[in-house]
Amino acid sequence: MDNELGELVFDWNVHTGPEIAPGRKVTLDDETLRDGLQNPSVFDPPIEEKIKILHLMEALGIEMVNIGLPGAGPRAYADTEALAKEIVKSKLKIRPNCAARTVEADIRPIAEISERAGIAIEAATFLGSSPIRRLVEDWTVEHLQRTTEHAVGFARSLGLRVMYVTEDTMRTDPATVKRLYKTAIDSGAESVVLCDTVGHATPRGAYNLVKFVVDEIVAPLGRTIRVDWHGHNDRGLSIANSLAAIAAGADQVHAAAISLGERVGNTPMELMLVNLRLMGLIDRDLSRLKEYAETTSRATHTAIPTNYPVVGHDAFRTSTGVHAAAIIKAFRKGNVMLANSVYSGVPSHLFGLEQVIEIGPLSGRSNVIYWLEKHGMEPRDEVVDRIFQAAKQASRVLTDEEVRAVIGQTGSGQATGTAARGD
Repeated sequence: MDNELGELVFDWNVHTGPEIAPGRKVTLDDETLRDGLQNPSVFDPPIEEKIKILHLMEALGIEMVNIGLPGAGPRAYADTEALAKEIVKSKLKIRPNCAARTVEADIRPIAEISERAGIAIEAATFLGSSPIRRLVEDWTVEHLQRTTEHAVGFARSLGLRVMYVTEDTMRTDPATVKRLYKTAIDSGAESVVLCDTVGHATPRGAYNLVKFVVDEIVAPLGRTIRVDWHGHNDRGLSIANSLAAIAAGADQVHAAAISLGERVGNTPMELMLVNLRLMGLIDRDLSRLKEYAETTSRATHTAIPTNYPVVGHDAFRTSTGVHAAAIIKAFRKGNVMLANSVYSGVPSHLFGLEQVIEIGPLSGRSNVIYWLEKHGMEPRDEVVDRIFQAAKQASRVLTDEEVRAVIGQTGSGQATGTAARGD
């Protein structure tokens, strides 16, 4: 986090665990419109909604986007082509990729769309690799190696750049990982994607896997091969795993808005952006972060929990007296960073948001006074007392309408004409 608070905050985070070098370049690949739509409960939005989400990705500075698996059927093909054409038409900087099984029938449509849209599209060719998957499918490592060689070679023959993806890399033995990745790279792949497909990883495991690939496979080649990390959230560790992967040398992390994806979902994109910003690894305008999350929520018919970090309804709300009093005192000092940090590990203003002080049964008089000043009203004792008593008798936070109704019982609540300091 930016050290704007100086000695007021001692940051244990920078003194423990694997370090990520300051200024390290990390990019993001947004999986919302492909892997995110594999979530069993989501609504697959119409193309107009997908285009809105695409533009919000661009506004957040996300570098790459998976625009679909066009081999999945006519609608998938049409939407993928429309998104590719939108990137060209609107001159977006975001770079597209498409998912494909390691078969010609999935790879060929990517080349067609690339040609029709007039834009380079990276082919994210994937296949299962772990021993457990090989047993279920009756696959041998030799079969996977031959499949890899043919698929990557075929994609390259069509002029596509290849992102080679091994499913369940996190549970795949080192010998197989090395054999498949070397085959893919020798066949023309320019990036490899290490997947925690079933959410098995811990941060130490993610670090170990990425470090192995970087040190044992990529480094000896002496040329640039991008290493990507693709995590899932089954153990609730996807953010921690992604940060560990970056510490180990991953160049790019895959994520999806509001953690959409198979089962419990992918690494949440908005929280990756928050953490990369607070760690000083990116510096960009993230004021549309909540809009990105809420637009995706509406388009996919997926609710954002009220207590979801940063973009949830309650992320920066408080009604507790002690907490609110400290925030209010900080606002009185005229220091926004101080006010947004004294009771929050995420300064809201960095993401286009603000602290909200509510009035409820656990509130103090300072909550009431602040609310009145914030709404341009004089905090007269009789008004403060009546609102305070009403709050103490309530079982939840009072709505603005309920507070105004109480004010109405005491008179006009005379407006001061000025809002509270800290507006």
